[in-house]
Amino acid sequence: MSQITIDQFSKHLFWDTKKEEIDFDKNKSYVIWQVLEYGKLKDWKLIQQQYGISKIAKEAVKFRELDKKSLSFISLLSGIPKEDFRCYTFQQSAPPHWNF
Repeated sequence: MSQITIDQFSKHLFWDTKKEEIDFDKNKSYVIWQVLEYGKLKDWKLIQQQYGISKIAKEAVKFRELDKKSLSFISLLSGIPKEDFRCYTFQQSAPPHWNF
């Protein structure tokens, strides 16, 4: 298995960070969140190869926010009920104006 590099990910994912400073171990929560929220299928395949479903789900359970599609996706793949995810129980008290 070849080593994954940050340059293999879509350019838009890490626009707000110095890419050379991203460490896949230290920053795994950030990398996983960015891919779940904004990534493409190729980005998903890269984090799945890097971390595996169980590690991704273990991190995602702790996220304070995650869009509904991403939550459903990781919940289905991991077999963890949506209700067990922090972002499911920690929703905004006021509903958003726009529901996309």
